[in-house]
Amino acid sequence: MKRAILASLIAVLACAAPLAAQSVLVVRHAERADDGSGAAMMAGKDPDLSAAGHARAASLASILKDADITAIYVSEFKRTGQTAEPLAKALGLKPTVVAAKQTAALVAAVRAASGNVLVVAHSDSIPVILEALGVEGPSKIGEMEYDNLFVITRTPKPALLRLHYR
Repeated sequence: MKRAILASLIAVLACAAPLAAQSVLVVRHAERADDGSGAAMMAGKDPDLSAAGHARAASLASILKDADITAIYVSEFKRTGQTAEPLAKALGLKPTVVAAKQTAALVAAVRAASGNVLVVAHSDSIPVILEALGVEGPSKIGEMEYDNLFVITRTPKPALLRLHYR
């Protein structure tokens, strides 16, 4: 029931904005197969998603399938691609890979895109992306936070709606 309500809300937001307005949906990749601890991160690993992460990715696809997504952007890390994969497959889209450290290039691509877009990013880059798109977002996303869904309506004064999904 909650999933249906959330999907309806996102669809309404995506359609309710003026025709020229673009919605940018930004999520953090889903749960990693490792625990994200310092030892794993220091090793520079590129872990897959965990079972919970794959379930969250499937949930994201279910929620966003009717949001008129026309483009999906991911980083070079497997977990962002795996998070986007179910939605990309359902929509017949191929995600565009933009290096995680190339925020300016990502924001330029998002601004140039027509239609609504999904960005799957990382806890440290999401605040930077939100700010670059003209909104004040969270100053920090916790290491174990995977449920944020940021919806930005790109108008002269961009609006941010922060939701949570399972």
